Amino acid sequence: MSNRSITVNRGIQQEKMQIIYQATMDVLPLAIAVIPWGILCGSLAIKVGLSPLQAQLMSLLVFAGAAQLASLTLMGGALTSIFTSTFVISSRHLLYSAVFREHVKKSSFLMRCCIAFFLTDEMFAVTCAYLEKNKLFSHCYALTAGVVFYLVWNFSTFAGIHIGQFIPNIENMGLEFAIAATFIAIVIPSIKNKSTLLSVVVSGVSVLIFSILGCEYALILATLIGMLSGFLVEMLCVKTVEEFVNE
Repeated sequence: MSNRSITVNRGIQQEKMQIIYQATMDVLPLAIAVIPWGILCGSLAIKVGLSPLQAQLMSLLVFAGAAQLASLTLMGGALTSIFTSTFVISSRHLLYSAVFREHVKKSSFLMRCCIAFFLTDEMFAVTCAYLEKNKLFSHCYALTAGVVFYLVWNFSTFAGIHIGQFIPNIENMGLEFAIAATFIAIVIPSIKNKSTLLSVVVSGVSVLIFSILGCEYALILATLIGMLSGFLVEMLCVKTVEEFVNE
């Protein structure tokens, strides 16, 4: 191998290491924020009757925090209720997948499966921020962010499984607030224009109204309404600018 090839390969490896480091640093704050959430999930799994192995396998194989908590609280109920609730909660991933599709459609089947498995709110948020900043989708960045979050989530559920039983009334300590705090940390930095702000506000108000009304599909409907409102405002702004330029 020539010296030039060695230099090129070394440069590629250094670039990959920089991407891995950047992805780790970007997703780590969000991963740390969900540790209380993971502890609660692990503890609750034991309290509803799962064995430590079953509880850990749930996090290892399902890897869906909010859906896991929802299914655990419904444990013992009708399977249709569990399936419906987890589907509605996880339906936002359909939107995430649609965004990533253009960037991974030419990737191998294995790569697409890996990105799909590790796709979470947090991974999606930091990867989109990286994409916007660098104008380039990095499979290495996305997978690193996903794997780091996966490891932290499973370590936190492991802790909940084995030490949660020694913490009295852990379910009443408000640890589920980590869910809301994480989503706030994800959403706020993404608000950079009026259309995005409107989408967030409309979605928030809509999900609140639908929840009060007892609508089972509050999350999906609120998401669609928020997206539509932001899209209409964006189109209106573009049209206004075009009319101004034409004048």
